[in-house]
Amino acid sequence: MCDRSTPFVDEPAADPALLRTLAAAGLSATGRFLPKTGWVSRVWVGDEYVVRLSNGQFRDSFRHEATVTGLLAGSEVPHARHLAHGDGPDGPWCVSERVPGRTLYEVWPTADPHTRRAMIESLGSALRALHRVPVPADLLPPWLTDALAGRPWPAFHPPVVGAALQRVEAARRLPGHDSRLLADVADWIQERLALFADDEPVLVHGDLHGSNVMVDVGQGRVTGLVDFAEALAQPADVELDTILRWCAKAREYPPAPDARGLDETTLTEVPGWLRGAYPELFERERLRERLLFYDMHRELALHAHHPQPGIRDAAQDRIARLLSGRNHLDELAW
Repeated sequence: MCDRSTPFVDEPAADPALLRTLAAAGLSATGRFLPKTGWVSRVWVGDEYVVRLSNGQFRDSFRHEATVTGLLAGSEVPHARHLAHGDGPDGPWCVSERVPGRTLYEVWPTADPHTRRAMIESLGSALRALHRVPVPADLLPPWLTDALAGRPWPAFHPPVVGAALQRVEAARRLPGHDSRLLADVADWIQERLALFADDEPVLVHGDLHGSNVMVDVGQGRVTGLVDFAEALAQPADVELDTILRWCAKAREYPPAPDARGLDETTLTEVPGWLRGAYPELFERERLRERLLFYDMHRELALHAHHPQPGIRDAAQDRIARLLSGRNHLDELAW
């Protein structure tokens, strides 16, 4: 996204796909649009709204986002209002309101420590509001429902506690799998399921990192949480799975394939600032074991479903580390 105070330097809307999408949404093509690249979508940022065209990798992701933003109506969660979505000759499309500001990823490198802390504290307030929004207990993105049922696995995703053992079974279907390791993993999961027995599901964003948080750097506040394609109903501390991984491995979270992630050393204070702003998110009994459980779910999904053998093997190595209680959390002070 771009700061509203920054004038656009590109030409008025001329891309045929953008023009077709605006027409399908019943919106005028007047004004200027800044094209952006993303992982699965083409994006154009206008003065009033943002247009996205998906490559179709995530089934019904825009419809899911419309459902989620509908839940946010009337809440205190800063977010972009959903305007329209559909399917067209260029693929699935979505148009949403443009929220002011720039992404946290864009402003972070030049922000001073005081502003950085203010933005993270504002993020804590936004997350508390999000987790208080009433949500259906079975809310899952349609593409994630497909993946959990054994269909193609399109991307990383937040953990689903009740599906952890299914991921073990999926890994057991791999040719040449390590049966002893997976037996140990199944036992490890069984021993920890009781940690989640009394949890109440809340609305979890599921993919919170620097590119999905809009901020007003001048005021040091969050203006919008964006991209709810992975939002689901899970325990609130599932939110920490991505946030803390982003802090520890920020270089792995660039906004687009050809971009660079942030330097992790600039994020060392983030967990502590977030904890100060939203302490109850960190107060679950045996929090570290819960976070290890969430990480195990992610690594099992990679090991069982990723198309590249090298990435599957690397995930298997991290699974072995998790069984001994070690992962990226060891690199964080929180």
